[in-house]
Amino acid sequence: MGYQRVTGVDAPAALEHRFAELGRATTGLQPPFAVVDLGAFDTNAAILRRNAIGKPLRLASKSLRCRALMRRALAQPGFKGILGFTLPEALWLAEEFDDIVVAYPTADTDALRALAADDELASRITLMVDSVEHLDFLRRHVEPNPSRPLRLCLELDVSLELLGGRVHIGAHRSPVRTPEQALDMAHEIDKRPGVDLVGIMGYEGQIAGVQDAYSAAALRYPLVRLMQRVSRIELAERRAEAVAAVRSVADLEFVNGGGTGSVVSTAADPSVTEIAAGSGLYSPALFDGYRSIRPIPAAFFALPVVRRPRPGIVTALGGGWVASGVPGPDRLPKPTFPAGMRYSKTEGAGEVQTPLKGRAADGLAIGDRVWMRHAKAGELAERVNTIHLVRGGEVVAEVPTYRGEGHAFA
Repeated sequence: MGYQRVTGVDAPAALEHRFAELGRATTGLQPPFAVVDLGAFDTNAAILRRNAIGKPLRLASKSLRCRALMRRALAQPGFKGILGFTLPEALWLAEEFDDIVVAYPTADTDALRALAADDELASRITLMVDSVEHLDFLRRHVEPNPSRPLRLCLELDVSLELLGGRVHIGAHRSPVRTPEQALDMAHEIDKRPGVDLVGIMGYEGQIAGVQDAYSAAALRYPLVRLMQRVSRIELAERRAEAVAAVRSVADLEFVNGGGTGSVVSTAADPSVTEIAAGSGLYSPALFDGYRSIRPIPAAFFALPVVRRPRPGIVTALGGGWVASGVPGPDRLPKPTFPAGMRYSKTEGAGEVQTPLKGRAADGLAIGDRVWMRHAKAGELAERVNTIHLVRGGEVVAEVPTYRGEGHAFA
């Protein structure tokens, strides 16, 4: 199969060919179901590796939420370690994987006690902190053990602030923003028994998580690109100073930055030693609005046509698999094939039914499929128990998602 991009600007013949093969591969499956094209998945891994210019990629587990595909990604050159999203998830993954950084602070006291009580888990998992309050919380609920210290990562706020902080652009995450604040936290961790500071992380969401292609941002795109350029310059200096300050106190093993949408610019930052990435392996619909990276759509789900209420309209069963974030049209699944389908403005993507309009509707019969792409990556896995892996025009495996293995961590 040729791995052309699957977007509104694809050559019609390429689009037809790709979905004809997916259709043949999944003929016996009853929709709704999800598929991942392994050829596209592996190609995307190579794209990420090339953009990282030799720096290791830490796999963001929330972007896949499927252990089989996590194994596949980590077997690729250039990928090393996992960036998890909850401590219970990390405890589960640590049964198999040996380097997991939990990207978000935890307040799960049961999970913390399980971590502190097990030498192997404590050596495999790194917790995220960003305040003295987090350190006090750990001390209240976990007995300090200097002979088996908990590994900690300090999150640095890497958003862009302008006009003396009156304008904040980026994610609201850590209160640690300046090199001085980072140094104070490093000293605070250093003087406490039972914990070791081993890493720094910063997620530049205003660069990695904002669409900047003309088609996505319309008239805003020059301003978005200007903001991102200003942010990259400001961040490179501030992050380097913060890392240098913390290294004067702690022997850091890693400095993590990025996200799929900023792999290129994050890799160019000398202070960063590894880059977080994951969404680009699936290439969900939001990535159609990025210009810094153009991965190939690899993850899809199929819905059955169950009604033809009038000419030019079909109704698919279900489909209201809306992504998280600020509500808007870009959070809806993207009708992908047949090409040219669009939502009804009065109904959108529905929990039980989804009307779709377009010329292609008249060529669809009851029982035919409409292929969709989720707006975001890993959230697709929260809707299905299994993912069908397709390669060379056939289903080669059916693998469980987190949900299919009986786990819900989000």
